[in-house]
Amino acid sequence: MILGGLSAFGPLSMDMYLPGLPTLSRDLGASASTGQLTLTGCMLGIAAGQLFTGPLSDTLGRRRPLLAGLVGYVAASLACAVAPSIWTLILLRFLQGTLGGAGVVIARAIVRDLFSGAEAARIYALLMAVMGVAPVFAPLVGGQALAITSWRGIFVVLAAIGIPLLLSTIAWLPETLPPERRHSGGLGATLRTFGGLLRDRRFTAPATAFSLACAVLFAYIAGSSFVLEDLYGVSPQVFSLVFAVNSAGLVGMSQLGGRLVGRFGAAALLRCALGGVAAGSAAVLILTLTHAGLAPLLIALFVILSFNGMVFPNATAVALADQEGALGSASALLGMGQFGTGALIAPLVGLAGNHNAIPMGVLIGVCGVAALGIDLVFSGPLARAVPAET
Repeated sequence: MILGGLSAFGPLSMDMYLPGLPTLSRDLGASASTGQLTLTGCMLGIAAGQLFTGPLSDTLGRRRPLLAGLVGYVAASLACAVAPSIWTLILLRFLQGTLGGAGVVIARAIVRDLFSGAEAARIYALLMAVMGVAPVFAPLVGGQALAITSWRGIFVVLAAIGIPLLLSTIAWLPETLPPERRHSGGLGATLRTFGGLLRDRRFTAPATAFSLACAVLFAYIAGSSFVLEDLYGVSPQVFSLVFAVNSAGLVGMSQLGGRLVGRFGAAALLRCALGGVAAGSAAVLILTLTHAGLAPLLIALFVILSFNGMVFPNATAVALADQEGALGSASALLGMGQFGTGALIAPLVGLAGNHNAIPMGVLIGVCGVAALGIDLVFSGPLARAVPAET
């Protein structure tokens, strides 16, 4: 439960304040595009925080960097609540994301400290369920909070979420990386570790496929509201229902994968899931280029989101399978690829304006098909990855 809460920091920080974003921009005298930079800043912060905290946790252990990140996250959230200007808020959102990223990356590393093989994939599937549910409920909670407070109060709510998680971590989450498994710190050692990981095909192939699958997801998140509401005339209420159904598909498929991984192995499930993402992505590309109807587009998007629920836990398990001694650094590179890709993809979706679905379709199609291609070409025989366990 604690690791699930830590894994939810990313979606909670990004999505809970979205209902108040228009009001936030007006109150601080900012344009809509400038206001959206608070989202980009948070996303970049989560990526940077993982890149910094992951290697640090390999040196100091998991517990100390995690506790420091939680304390800092609470403080940064309260600072966001009193930000005097939009540019100050953008900076504070970057800091909030950086500190929240510590929870995301260390939770992933802790799972691999304690579990391996199919069991690790099952635990990652449970964390995926939390990460899939959080984006559904975070905007709902934020919207309800706006009924009794302003957008500033939403950041107080985020701080309030961090406090019990901090206390729970202090009380019930022990150190999972003993001193004999840690390595010496320093920038040089960190860079050498990163270099070794980037030269290791057992890591880079699933990590790259994972990042491209994340790009598909972020293109959907960034572009679907504009495409469905402005282009197809879907109401905000119906869009919320579509978003919830797709998220339910993501969570459901992640749990199905958790049940099947012991029989087939994480590598085989990853390849199957990437095939589903590629098929759905190619369909979205064709449907947006041909201006097809709404129903087939919704089906294709559901396929993409559902199979992504199986991609994330199994790609993580495969990428971290052979990285003993560098789990924090490997987890950091995974997170950097995930949220860094999201920060890059989100602005590209709107290049042609709010009434054009082609940029979203092209990004989804190219990234989804490329994710499967990377796995087929560079992953090698499935038996070399995470084997099934009985």
